[in-house]
Amino acid sequence: MNLPPQIQVLQRGWLSSNNILIDNGDGCATIDSGYVTHAAQTLLLLQHALAGKPLQRLINTHCHSDHMGGNAAVQRAYGCRTSIPLGEAPAIAAWDDATLMLSYTGQSAERFGFDDTIAAGDRLQLGGIEWEALAAPGHDKHALMFYAPAARILISGDALWENGFGLIFQELFGQAGGFADTRATLEAIAGLDIATVIPGHGAPFDDVARSLEIAFDRLDAYERDPARLARHAVKVMLSFSLMIEGRMPLADLQQFLAQRPIYGDINGRFLNLSDAELREYLIRDLERAGALKIENGWLLAA
Repeated sequence: MNLPPQIQVLQRGWLSSNNILIDNGDGCATIDSGYVTHAAQTLLLLQHALAGKPLQRLINTHCHSDHMGGNAAVQRAYGCRTSIPLGEAPAIAAWDDATLMLSYTGQSAERFGFDDTIAAGDRLQLGGIEWEALAAPGHDKHALMFYAPAARILISGDALWENGFGLIFQELFGQAGGFADTRATLEAIAGLDIATVIPGHGAPFDDVARSLEIAFDRLDAYERDPARLARHAVKVMLSFSLMIEGRMPLADLQQFLAQRPIYGDINGRFLNLSDAELREYLIRDLERAGALKIENGWLLAA
């Protein structure tokens, strides 16, 4: 992928978002910090990539746990200025667990503070390149993307991946407008002159038209059948939880789901399965997809 030499993409596996390191010459900025349990790995990756330069700034595309969970550790290590999207500021300042969807989903993050906020329309100078902050509602209503017109690069967060986009939580929670917001964000991306997309997860990609086609097709399918989004969501959430836990006794799965309200809420709103049926559905489909395996009475993340 032909990126300017001052941009390094530290591509991460699931649990953590990618870290995007941009060299300003006298120091660097990084965009997103990964999940809290990967914080030590994040610091090692940054130390290697920085090659002795200071980390001056930490920026978040949005404040879901897999993008901001390492913020506190990065701040301690580097004392860097931290900038978050304007709309995320009240929840971060209050450390509002409900709004941040932490215990609700069974996820975690270490509390951190911030120095300033970024709003849609703001312009940033990073790596000698001018970037514009763009609103990216849908996956997160306060999310931002960062677009460099001259370099034709989009840092998309979870608004667009090579083969999809992040879960549309607003619709999953019974709040209208998530589909429309997602479509507006995709249409905004389609109107940009982009050579390379750096997503929040996965490798950078240059076939933007193909990725947008996949994303619009997926959005169309969700709009026709919101239960399809719900089925995808509960599987994604359990896969993420299994990666956090590493493994769990198969016999404990039903109780595990009951203790994390997101599963019951999505099930009750869209799927109407019994607790046992939801458990069996998740095991069956995730095992078939190769996302989990069962060994000696244990569920293992695959």
